[in-house]
Amino acid sequence: MTMSGNLLIILLVSNSRLLLSPMYFFLGHLSFCDFLFTANIVPNMIHLTLKEGTNISFLGCFTQFYIFGCCTTAECYLLTVMSYDRYLAIYSPLRYVSIMPFKRCLHLVVSSWLFSFLVVLISLVLLATLDFCDPLIDHYYCDFSPIVKLSCTDTSAIELETYLVTGFIVLLPFVFIVVTYIYIFFTIFAVPSKTRQKAFSTCSSHLAVVCSYYGALIIIYLAPSNGLNTNKVISLLYTVGTPLFNPIIYSLRNQEIRKVFSQLYAVIKKHVL
Repeated sequence: MTMSGNLLIILLVSNSRLLLSPMYFFLGHLSFCDFLFTANIVPNMIHLTLKEGTNISFLGCFTQFYIFGCCTTAECYLLTVMSYDRYLAIYSPLRYVSIMPFKRCLHLVVSSWLFSFLVVLISLVLLATLDFCDPLIDHYYCDFSPIVKLSCTDTSAIELETYLVTGFIVLLPFVFIVVTYIYIFFTIFAVPSKTRQKAFSTCSSHLAVVCSYYGALIIIYLAPSNGLNTNKVISLLYTVGTPLFNPIIYSLRNQEIRKVFSQLYAVIKKHVL
């Protein structure tokens, strides 16, 4: 369901002339990120659950960690870019088209992905220098903390570096999103009441995703640890829940996507029948 929903969003955004605005361009990349997230985590998690445990090589574990880290970081910055896009659309609608041409949107997306690849690569290289003694990972995927707990060498330096980087990845974008939404809300309350509902509807889907995704990340990586079992449960929210509900939230609350989906369904139905 998750992979089908995100692939459907990508298909609709990439093939419809009604969805050519920057918001849908960013949404397509967000869905691609969620697709990778799911393909990287969920199949192995299901296999692990059914078999009550499974084996994974060091290379496979590090590969899963790298893809997971890249997707987590990229989603943080894509959500930040989307909040900036909504801010410009509401705060400065007359200049929006000139401020956000396709070239700038492409630069923002490419920068988000490249930064994600480079930042997570640093943590991966540092992890690869550790010596590991314990072969059992107490988690359903290869996250940073469970991998570090396997090491029999001093990990204080790598933990400090990673938590500093995590703060830069999670906290700064979250603060930026909060500030942009403060400006957005002040702008919305300043316009006539007839147009407020439409303005709110353009932000509500993004805001719902931000609250669920960043809430889970902040609890796990920046708040005091409540134990691995608690972290496993919270991790399900953004590794399984968010990729599943993102396409549902955006499709149910977005008239343009519903319209394009209806048109696509009509075409498929006509050709099948």
